[in-house]
Amino acid sequence: MDPGEEPPSMLWGLDPIFSAFARLFVSDILQMTESTQVPGIYFYNWHPIYKVDVLGTVVYKRERDDFFCYGVDDGTGVINCLCWKSNLLKEEEDPRTSGAAHSDAALGGFNPVAELKKLRQNQQKRCRLEIGELLRVRGRVKTSRQQREIMASTFYKVDDPMMAVQIAWMMEVPQLYRQFYDKRFQLDAAGSAESSLCKATNLIKDFLKQRLVTKFRPYDVQDLLQPLIAARLQTTATEQEPVAGPSGRQQLSHLLKEVLQVLQNDGVVYRKVKSQDEVYHVTLQDKDLFIAVKDVIREDSRREKYAESGCHVLHILSAVRQRYSLNLTKAALELVLKTLECDSDIVSTSDSHYVAL
Repeated sequence: MDPGEEPPSMLWGLDPIFSAFARLFVSDILQMTESTQVPGIYFYNWHPIYKVDVLGTVVYKRERDDFFCYGVDDGTGVINCLCWKSNLLKEEEDPRTSGAAHSDAALGGFNPVAELKKLRQNQQKRCRLEIGELLRVRGRVKTSRQQREIMASTFYKVDDPMMAVQIAWMMEVPQLYRQFYDKRFQLDAAGSAESSLCKATNLIKDFLKQRLVTKFRPYDVQDLLQPLIAARLQTTATEQEPVAGPSGRQQLSHLLKEVLQVLQNDGVVYRKVKSQDEVYHVTLQDKDLFIAVKDVIREDSRREKYAESGCHVLHILSAVRQRYSLNLTKAALELVLKTLECDSDIVSTSDSHYVAL
């Protein structure tokens, strides 16, 4: 990758792969280019990566006082993995303790020292691998003496006699490549598109809250989004891109449609009656809706069936739809229930059951 095309470091956090242990093939880890801005950060297809997750066979090993060096082969290449020893692996066994453990065990009693010894032995078996055994390593990528290696934060032996783990791994990793790694992350485009929708949504929310709007039509609020469309068109003109694509009016209509869909998904607004005349009701300002919800919970809470556990949210939704509006969404109802509970009009007996006070 050309250093001039490297995305700014302040935008790396926008890529979700940056915070994850990337399950890359060893051959790709060895070929990744290192960042010119921050040493220790590498790029695969414009994705910033500094920690990886590898599963492979041990093809060589070296042991030192403080660490193991394992060569891990996943079928595409071999990479050196530096695995630090834990304190338990460094401790020397006390012969007197070992003898006491055997004597107590012979008597059939529970000896915590003997059990601790078993745990230590199991850990040693997991950490001390032989050539040909399967190892999983997670850690940071590092370049030392012009060779790429992994500084392991977690490593352990994988018991896989039927090769079920390896088969599952080799089926999952190509899917990750197709869905994420091989798709170039467009930081600027994705960031600007998401920012425009967030700004537009917040503009409409603030307007509805400040003006205490009870209901509105799309053309009542579309002018609020006009400055965002104008700024977008101005940016496009400054970049001197070819004039193609939707016009400003079409972009405004599309953005408004997206904002209204987001508001409906969040339960902020809903359509009481679906007709050609698009009228959106603001959930928290619909006093009649609050009264209908409270009446349903109050009446049904008196019934023996709901007296103890309370009314389920789906039962409340069905009853309010029959009584008030067939188009009421679950998200809008949950927003009303949350507000009523904060006002101490109702109380939740579980995550999805409510009774009236």
